[in-house]
Amino acid sequence: MSDSQNQRRVVIVGAGMAGVQTAVQLREQGWPGSVRLIGAEPHPPYDRPPLSKAVLLGHGEPGEVPLFDIDFAGLGIELELGRTVTGLRPGERLLETDAGPVHYDRLVLATGAEPVALPGSEGVPGVHLLRTLDDATRLRPVLARGGPVVVVGAGWIGAEFATAARERGCPVTVVEAADRPLPGALPAEVTEPMRAWYADAGAQLRTGVAVAGVERGAVLLAAGTRLPAEAVVVGIGARPATGWLAGSGVELGTDGAVLADAQLRTSAPDVLAVGDCASFPSARYGERLLVHHWDNALQGPRTVAANLVAECHADGAAEAQDYDPVPYFWSEQFGRFVQYAGHHGDGDELVWRGSPDEPAWSVCWLRGERLVALLAVGRPRDLTQGRKLLRAGTPVDRALVADPSVALKKAAR
Repeated sequence: MSDSQNQRRVVIVGAGMAGVQTAVQLREQGWPGSVRLIGAEPHPPYDRPPLSKAVLLGHGEPGEVPLFDIDFAGLGIELELGRTVTGLRPGERLLETDAGPVHYDRLVLATGAEPVALPGSEGVPGVHLLRTLDDATRLRPVLARGGPVVVVGAGWIGAEFATAARERGCPVTVVEAADRPLPGALPAEVTEPMRAWYADAGAQLRTGVAVAGVERGAVLLAAGTRLPAEAVVVGIGARPATGWLAGSGVELGTDGAVLADAQLRTSAPDVLAVGDCASFPSARYGERLLVHHWDNALQGPRTVAANLVAECHADGAAEAQDYDPVPYFWSEQFGRFVQYAGHHGDGDELVWRGSPDEPAWSVCWLRGERLVALLAVGRPRDLTQGRKLLRAGTPVDRALVADPSVALKKAAR
């Protein structure tokens, strides 16, 4: 390995899970040059999933945030916080920031996703998004007071926040413009039984209801109803945080995601992308995937690091790797542990394992004789065994898949 390779600089933009893990993986896999991690928030890097529950509910002291247990200095990772990226000039290998330019030899984009704001709600007191530690910290005293809360959006974040608010004793109303919870994520026949979860927890779910506007202390519905709200939490989706790449030449999709290739390289030379800000082509599923979940931000950095390290081995000792995972995520809501693995489409066959009237059940999606996705509610063994079938692409017996008394692994042909 030459001296010039030892001096190569990797700059990582984004100090969330994807950025942090990329930095750590580079060191663990033997990257010889410098590693510089730039984050927009002033806080030391932290894990986001606990924000929607532990931090909101005030478990522990306010200063006890879910920090990553990583010795950045000991790993030789330069950490720069409170620095915002504003542009990119790939031809000059130059990153523009609010604190001046940063030069790189290799650049990794890991800026994540940002929540979509409710139109007309910007600047209205009492309206909150939930993405950062500061967002969660601002909401803690609101929940502690126990006042009425309106959640706009019955997606994963909306359900998790409603769960936390009910645990605090807040009256909660969730309004969703679509006709069911989790629209776009799961089919109606799967989400319809989930309505009862809200009612059982004492939360009111109103679907097919559009929000006409938000004012201090209330949400105005299109039908003319006024819902009192000490706090309004907006959870209507997220988009890749890539606006700062405008004019850079880095190719973006219509959804705003960086269009990475199978090795997570972008259209710009020596620039890679990973995590919530990037989509990638999946040979496993035959389409491009954009995955906004924690596990993707954990797994993708291994591929990024491996491909950067492989460049240092002119002798071919290391080969470039493709990224083609089985997507996975989980959600804790209304006393239930919900897990999903894989990726399903409208044309895939849906097979129930158990009844949604029971405390625990699963749903499988089949494409021909192969399992392509699995949703497990309170059945972690199904999820564990299903993930192995998904990774292997093993043909399965439909009748055994549909029998909840049979271990899913035994459905393999």
